[in-house]
Amino acid sequence: MRMIRSAAGALALLLAAAPAALAHHGWSWTSGNNIELTGTIETAELGNPHGIVTVDAGGEVWTVEVGQPWRHAQAGLDEALYAPGAEITVVGEPSADPAGRRVKAERVVLDGRQYELYPNRD
Repeated sequence: MRMIRSAAGALALLLAAAPAALAHHGWSWTSGNNIELTGTIETAELGNPHGIVTVDAGGEVWTVEVGQPWRHAQAGLDEALYAPGAEITVVGEPSADPAGRRVKAERVVLDGRQYELYPNRD
């Protein structure tokens, strides 16, 4: 009986955490429409589950999710291009919350070259 309660408790915890994980990962938190954002890279923290780049776009600081390292490799993107001070153009889906200043990048332009992080999205 004790084992059943432990299993039920673990299952309840897993089910309670799942919506938060799903809301963060994927595209459910985005608006569904693309924007183009151009600015200067302030910081870049790359890695799993996805990279985060902060961009100053006209005095507004945006958080840009740039995908996993394997997406960069697949796109032919050298992660060293995410250097602070570099100009970046991002095309992607912004947060459904307009005050969020957060965008999930579908493609980026760095050093004059376009990189398709999610080639089948538009």
